[in-house]
Amino acid sequence: MTEWFDAPKGDAPVVVAADAAWPEAARCWIARVSEALAPLEARVEHVGSTAVAGLPAKPVIDLQVAVPSLEDEATYRPALEALGLVLRARAPDHRFFRPPATEPRTVHLHVCARGSEWEREHLRFRDLLRGDPALRVEYARLKRTLAASAAGDRSRYADGKAAFIERALTEQR
Repeated sequence: MTEWFDAPKGDAPVVVAADAAWPEAARCWIARVSEALAPLEARVEHVGSTAVAGLPAKPVIDLQVAVPSLEDEATYRPALEALGLVLRARAPDHRFFRPPATEPRTVHLHVCARGSEWEREHLRFRDLLRGDPALRVEYARLKRTLAASAAGDRSRYADGKAAFIERALTEQR
């Protein structure tokens, strides 16, 4: 069960055309997070749609941060908070950080345990999209449809993508 902090704003998910600036924005965030978590030797990866060239996405950089122990929040949470991020959700397999609700939503950090299924599956889906143009087109179409029909319900948007992601991962085993 996921424990959420702070009430969601209820703003509609907006999917925009791919932006050539996303990789550089991700590199900057990766450098900042890596430096902040240097003692942990965390693995920081650009994931999500902004990590796939040409794929429409919400204009938010998603980073996956793999740490030695997810449960030991004291080893990573203060460093991420020092970067201006807040813990938004705690789930059994990951933690979710983002800027405070009063700030622009420019980055999401998904913290997981190094070597976990969460880490592997997110990287695998990103890599599937990077390597399969037909899958990328199908996913882009779904994202635009969901964003147009979600009417301010971000969880409905996310849930709508879940079956597609699971199918893609299962078909590529």
